[in-house]
Amino acid sequence: MAKTWYPVIDYSACTACGTCVSMCSHGVYDAARAPSPLVLHPEGCIDHCHGCGSRCPAGAITYVGDDTGWTPPNGAPETTEDYCARGCEEPSGKKVTVDYLYLDLQTCERCIGTDRVLDEVMAVLTPALRLAGFTVETRQTEMATAEIAAEHRFLSSPTIRVNGRDICGPVAENSCGCCGDISGTAVDCRVFAYQGQAYDIPPAEMLAEAILRAVFVPAENGCDCGGYTLPENLKSFFKGKEKKTGCTCGCC
Repeated sequence: MAKTWYPVIDYSACTACGTCVSMCSHGVYDAARAPSPLVLHPEGCIDHCHGCGSRCPAGAITYVGDDTGWTPPNGAPETTEDYCARGCEEPSGKKVTVDYLYLDLQTCERCIGTDRVLDEVMAVLTPALRLAGFTVETRQTEMATAEIAAEHRFLSSPTIRVNGRDICGPVAENSCGCCGDISGTAVDCRVFAYQGQAYDIPPAEMLAEAILRAVFVPAENGCDCGGYTLPENLKSFFKGKEKKTGCTCGCC
């Protein structure tokens, strides 16, 4: 493992697409901060590995100790020679990270129900994926503030991502009374479309199909993060939540 070789992120250019975090198999990046890249264990980086830098669509990664003449290609390499020969996997490598992003797991029936279905699906899929040689990681992140939501480029609640990609298609929403009660404002939350019907809580079959498709049929168009602005719907939710839970007695 390298002591004088590790990635350095140019955050002015980084788009927080999560490509570098998802493809690194050496634990260099802080998975808890994904998709934002934070170098947590630089000692884990492999000497002269350019794996994450070669895949960065923004060309935002360079390396301490690099004397090879390599420069950020601002996209996918033309060959696989830039990938480490000692274990770094390309984005199509055998690592599956499932992220569950939500607004509330105490009150919102939609978030609670989706979380329960996702747990059931992963309990079945995880052993099979591991048997097939995949490393499987599941993570939950509460969108507790507008800042956290913006950091994760959050569009609608709940959201399920596999290796950084939303697996549930275009965002469609309807009124969510639970989140409305939390914030004291009108709030729309995600609706899941499956086989011509709309569901507030996705069927297990839908999630299983979507997860397996994301694993075995990766998208062809690279990073899909694009530009991001926190939706007005979520801005209203967070403002209402802050106002509703704030002190109104005048003593603070």
